Amino acid sequence: MISDWNFSSRIKTMSILNWFPKKQKTNNEKSKLSIPGDLWVKCFKCGDIIYLKDLESNQKVCVKCNYHFRLTPEERISHILDKNTFNELETEISPIDTLGFSDSKPYKTRIQEAQKKTGRKDAMVIGIGKINKTPINIGFMDFAFLGGSMGAVVGEKTTRLIELAIKNKNPLVIFTASGGARMQEGILSLMQMAKTSAALKALDKQKVPFISVLCDPTTGGTTASFAMLGDILISEPDALITFAGPRVIEQTIRQKLPEGFQRAEFLLEHGIIDMVVERKDLKETIANLVMVLNPNNMRAKE
Repeated sequence: MISDWNFSSRIKTMSILNWFPKKQKTNNEKSKLSIPGDLWVKCFKCGDIIYLKDLESNQKVCVKCNYHFRLTPEERISHILDKNTFNELETEISPIDTLGFSDSKPYKTRIQEAQKKTGRKDAMVIGIGKINKTPINIGFMDFAFLGGSMGAVVGEKTTRLIELAIKNKNPLVIFTASGGARMQEGILSLMQMAKTSAALKALDKQKVPFISVLCDPTTGGTTASFAMLGDILISEPDALITFAGPRVIEQTIRQKLPEGFQRAEFLLEHGIIDMVVERKDLKETIANLVMVLNPNNMRAKE
């Protein structure tokens, strides 16, 4: 009897509730529930959750632990160069699949996907601009394009930028961020190491300064060629700078590597690079170096 009474009571209660119309959600309430998922970023180093706009206003550096997030070439241009002074060059050079290479997917497909993702033809952006009103030749590697790997296009554009510096005698600055030579292009990618190095030798004969800014990560064939041939080697904090990765080295020598091995601060301590500069100070540091080293300034005094 008790269970029957409970059942009847529930039916009556449900009937009474049906008398009252359900409240419809307003547009404001619906929009509050559909919050975009890309407004917050988790720091890779300390794990802190950062509001994206706050991170961008701080040049993508974590306020809590000073971790330097990777930047796109466009972001670096806005931070380093004077506003509206950058003129991009050689924009139409595009890679080709000379070897017909295919691993888990064809190289042609990888190129197309990377081009669609980044909006550029390859992993190097070059051009001319001004920093504190001083003209410079400048290049930026884009790690988002196939890990910033150096293929024939990256090597060619880097060489053309160096040759431009030889011609106009303005200082050369290159921001590197690379996983090394692009294996899908085989020996053609490895040839870029010699090509860029030879071009820098010609630049050196003309006494035109080359400032190499090593960003996280700078590895492999890029490190073994133009990245480490600068007159001044600058790095952002905690950047990984290496030829072979630490795991490969540990497996080869069968020893545990020192703490912080191949990070920027370790390399500075051992005299491999010249300075570690935080992103907020990078523009002023480069501007000062360019002002002091600029050969055009020296010629003007003569």
